[in-house]
Amino acid sequence: MMKTMLGALALAMAAWSGTASAKEALPNSNVAPQCDRACLYAMAESYLDALVKKDPSRLPWADHVVFTDNNVQLAIGDGTWNTVSARRAYDLKFADPVSGQVAWFGVIEESGHPAIMALRLKVEGHKIAEVEQIVTRKVENSPFPSIDTYVTPRPIMLADVPKDQRTPRERMISLADGYFDTIQLNDGTILTKFADSCERVENGLQTTHNAAAFPNYPIAAYGCEDQFKLGQYRYDDRLRERRFPLVDEEKGVVLAAGFIDHMGKLIDYTWTDGKTPVHSFYYFPHSYNLLEAFKIVDGKIGAVEAIFIDVPYHMPSPWTQGGR
Repeated sequence: MMKTMLGALALAMAAWSGTASAKEALPNSNVAPQCDRACLYAMAESYLDALVKKDPSRLPWADHVVFTDNNVQLAIGDGTWNTVSARRAYDLKFADPVSGQVAWFGVIEESGHPAIMALRLKVEGHKIAEVEQIVTRKVENSPFPSIDTYVTPRPIMLADVPKDQRTPRERMISLADGYFDTIQLNDGTILTKFADSCERVENGLQTTHNAAAFPNYPIAAYGCEDQFKLGQYRYDDRLRERRFPLVDEEKGVVLAAGFIDHMGKLIDYTWTDGKTPVHSFYYFPHSYNLLEAFKIVDGKIGAVEAIFIDVPYHMPSPWTQGGR
């Protein structure tokens, strides 16, 4: 009798266990399906269409949304929502289905005046929960932004990375963070890895191997790694409040955000070659806020694309709590 009861109990436990496992294996009907690459790209397109139409009601918004425009938190519908009138052809997108984020680099128009824009969206449950955008406008005589040279994305930025040349996402972030470590108080030490072919585009203008565009800026004649080996950027005192919100493993791109601070203390010095003089532009306290894309192929940074703006010195970010 005891054996019979124990056998029945064992069968019941097995049945309960199987039922529980089966229930755990079933998808939770209350959880929205993940937004994949196509979904994220479509969300970015919808956002840009709504922005041009100046109509945020066309979009699905989460219950709580954080929206920043040039590092200032605003209400949805304010800022560039009042001014964008068109979008040009430049179209560079990255997506990270793991974090539910998508980014777009391109050119907008405000009453016929072009500007370069970087956009980041976070999507939760197929609704927009975060919007971060940086818009750099031509307001001075500096070479930035360069609209006329920002017409078609570089093939390397558009291409998928072959599977055998992809890098784990944690390592991709480490390489991007190492880039920031390298440029901070740049003394010639390389703390990341560069491909020999690496080129950098900043606010629409190539700033490596492009001496013709910068006749009074000799460092522009060199490539990514050589510029840092020469210690040109010693005046970059801090690379702070670093964030890496998006990692596109398929395209090999890390989207980074943060600030470059210039204290204005260091004015005149020489490259690490011991002979080439540098006179810093930053003779006063100054900061940049940036969104920057790092293309990583086979464990090396193969291309860089940055969009940045001037902000008040040491301006904090709405996205961080004190930064790094």
